[in-house]
Amino acid sequence: MASLERSRPLPGVELLRLNRPAVRNALDSPTLVELLAALEEIAADPSARVLVWSTTSTVAFCAGADVGEQLDDAGGIRRMELFCQLYAALEALEIPSVCVCVGNVLGAGTEIASSCDLRVGGDNLKLAWMAARRGVPVGPARLVGLVGLARAKELAFTARVLGPDEALELGLVSSVVPAAEAEAAALELAGKVAEHDGVRELKAMFRDLERTAERVAYENERLMAFQRHGTGLPTGT
Repeated sequence: MASLERSRPLPGVELLRLNRPAVRNALDSPTLVELLAALEEIAADPSARVLVWSTTSTVAFCAGADVGEQLDDAGGIRRMELFCQLYAALEALEIPSVCVCVGNVLGAGTEIASSCDLRVGGDNLKLAWMAARRGVPVGPARLVGLVGLARAKELAFTARVLGPDEALELGLVSSVVPAAEAEAAALELAGKVAEHDGVRELKAMFRDLERTAERVAYENERLMAFQRHGTGLPTGT
């Protein structure tokens, strides 16, 4: 079974669905390679206007890294390199992106979701920045810009889980709908964005003004040091 589904359901709208329901779409090394290849193709396609991230199961958008993946030390470092490449590619993407936030959105799932320009929440959403539980140096690069410094610290330090209502109140999602309808709502939103010609320039302006590329690069350096010299993400061994 393919771990990633890709389609174009609307003109100019790319849809990527994570498809590892047995592990709540936790990301292993092969899936990360697939994602990077897909993003490279989408970034090079001038007809692509919006990217929608979704899932084949409303139980989870993404529960983070697949820490059950059997890896040696070198494999663990390589997996972290792939995560950093993914985060950099998400930051560099020139077209707007929309995330379908349903079920568990944790760890790397929150990093993908928070890298997106827009997010639609499902009524079963469980959203958390859980890095503090494992000592992983990730989260602040994007979270501060979404909710402000004081609230970002509270969410990161406590690693508490947000439900759909609080996520909506904080502006982390633009709307909340039944989980089964979240992808359709995200595609409808993406279709509206795809109608406009000026969104690439506007996205570039937001990125430059918020210095997000610099923030993500700084965080990626700390992630690699964490994997090479710290405790690192578990490798299933």
